Amino acid sequence: MDSLSNTPVTADTLIAKAHAMAPALQTREDAAEAARRIPDESIADMRAAGLFRAFQPARYGGYELDLDLLLTMGTELARGCGSSAWVGNLAMVHQWMIAGFSEHAQDDIWGDTPTGNPDAIALGTYAAAAEATPVEGGFRISGKWPFASGCDHGDWALLGARFPANADGRKPVPGLVLVPRGDYEIIDDWHAVGLAASGSKTIACNDLFVPGHRHVLFPDLASGRGPGRAVNTGAIFGVPLLAVLPVTIAAPALGILAAAIVDFTERTRVRETRGAVAGGGHSMAGFANVQSKLAEAAVALDAATLLLQRDISETLAIAKSCGIFSVDHRIRNRLSHGYAVKLAVDAINGLYGVGGGAELYRTGRLQRAWRDINAIAHHIGLNWDAISTMAGQHRLGLEPQGQY
Repeated sequence: MDSLSNTPVTADTLIAKAHAMAPALQTREDAAEAARRIPDESIADMRAAGLFRAFQPARYGGYELDLDLLLTMGTELARGCGSSAWVGNLAMVHQWMIAGFSEHAQDDIWGDTPTGNPDAIALGTYAAAAEATPVEGGFRISGKWPFASGCDHGDWALLGARFPANADGRKPVPGLVLVPRGDYEIIDDWHAVGLAASGSKTIACNDLFVPGHRHVLFPDLASGRGPGRAVNTGAIFGVPLLAVLPVTIAAPALGILAAAIVDFTERTRVRETRGAVAGGGHSMAGFANVQSKLAEAAVALDAATLLLQRDISETLAIAKSCGIFSVDHRIRNRLSHGYAVKLAVDAINGLYGVGGGAELYRTGRLQRAWRDINAIAHHIGLNWDAISTMAGQHRLGLEPQGQY
């Protein structure tokens, strides 16, 4: 419900707000890249629009909307600013991930407790970069976590850790902990060529105590059976983590590409060649290779969007019918995640390749789109070589090596 109008908030409501927000995000792109972080105004706009409540449990004031919204929201926001879409989408999906933690942990973050705030968001990084040492009442952790996108704006941090073997024969296993903002340091080391405004800095802490209820094991999230499933019974909370999380970070690539196609088309229609010595004055729109690369980019965007739409829709249908997420389904989804971004990379490389020397200036949007999409493809969760190898192993009857 919208707290002011007392009317239900729908996916279309939030999509319209994200669409309307994109021009403002675009006007802040240069300043955001110079600051190497998302402007406070952009995060405030997203919060005021209710974007961070999209997948938050209803009992904490959230909307519990279907997770296919991540694809559309990431695309819409990225038409304005790719880094803002990257951070915004992560903040949204983290609300859904936190719903997999214990009820006690959720109360700590959003509840009527000394630390609770229904508007709180969490940002961080999932790599198990620290050992969780068991102590009375919880764990102690020390470590550094790079690539914590948007961490300047997080009220809490989601951090990866390795949890030890136990007496029941469980082997060491990765998981996540929730840490309040005052308990960690942010190291300002994000100087990057792509997603430069995402503020993906390093989080550090030393000998920090984490209460036991603020941890969850990765296999439980990966199967959709985290401790929070006992209290958050909506269908979206039973969806496996890796059926959704890669969509969160793939979607901005599609929005960046969509904006680049529009920008390239509008400018190319009126551009003429200059010619270093001779050959100036020709219409750029008249070159066959320019025409071909533009068409390839458009169809790549369509294909990538349709792939991700199909997968997330089928995944939600399985969740709503309380069905089983087969290995075939999970690995097919992961293959789509990687291939959608591969299509975006090939498309933006093609456009940039025929853009000529004018695209070298940092004042142009195409060069930023080229940098940002290639940066997204460097994320390990979207690495095409790793994902395609895993999928090929599965098809050949071998044990698939990777995360699915």
